[in-house]
Amino acid sequence: MDKTQLLDKQTTLTAAAQLVRPGDTLALGGMTLYRRPVAFVRELIRRGTGDLTLLAFTAGYESDLLVGAGLVRQVRTCYFGLEIFGLAPMYSQRAERGEIEIVEETEASIAFGLRATLAGVGFMPGQGWIGTDLLRIRPDVKLVADPYSGRRYVAFPAIKPDVAVIHAPLASRVGDAVLHGNLAVDCQLAMAADTVIITAERVVEKLDEPLDIIGLAVDAVVEVPHGAAPTSCWPDYPLDGAEILRYVEACASGEFDAYLDDFLTSVGPRARPTMFAVKNHEPTGNRLHN
Repeated sequence: MDKTQLLDKQTTLTAAAQLVRPGDTLALGGMTLYRRPVAFVRELIRRGTGDLTLLAFTAGYESDLLVGAGLVRQVRTCYFGLEIFGLAPMYSQRAERGEIEIVEETEASIAFGLRATLAGVGFMPGQGWIGTDLLRIRPDVKLVADPYSGRRYVAFPAIKPDVAVIHAPLASRVGDAVLHGNLAVDCQLAMAADTVIITAERVVEKLDEPLDIIGLAVDAVVEVPHGAAPTSCWPDYPLDGAEILRYVEACASGEFDAYLDDFLTSVGPRARPTMFAVKNHEPTGNRLHN
């Protein structure tokens, strides 16, 4: 797609999911249990697109579903869990069995790796891992000498996703998007990936407020109300903690397959109150590594 023109990029979820191919490095936007592209993951699992490298600044509910469905070959993230609800059960299970490859990452290695791609260079120097065992665990990460001072730095290799999927509260038909805080590294993902997909609560003709993602970087836009549920999408809806707990309990009871079947056949969020729903869950406004 020619990104130099302001085209109408709105499409269907089915068509957008077809942009992910077996073997791709798939980057999922959002942060822990907030603003995750759950509806897109549902469609991807329905398609059975596998052999994926999952890249996430932090991985949560939607990522655990992908791993549990057997579609992920390799994981690259600095955190994989469900916050107060505990460990990510299917990730923990498959990791213990050696069924997925884990590339050890930290906030620094992911952020610097994306920055290297944006700068058009093979690595970005930093001090993050010096004095740790991470360099032993990741022999592909080298040390380099500063040509001016002679000081040694960690050369974090560039990271370039094939596809990035980011859920937004609001987007335009040409791909501009507003994220309303908790940006994590979503803006960097949108600039670094070969293909960028925005799923949004609402798609409008034009956005008048400050943009977090510019449409020139975006290939496809999909309107998916409640597309992040049961994770939250402020200010539209809170985290549905009861549904996350139901997922954890299903996995603990060996009923992941039954939960997945229900997840794949469900349409939209469950219309029921939840004692765990956090009302008025506002974003922190933090802009990590921007």
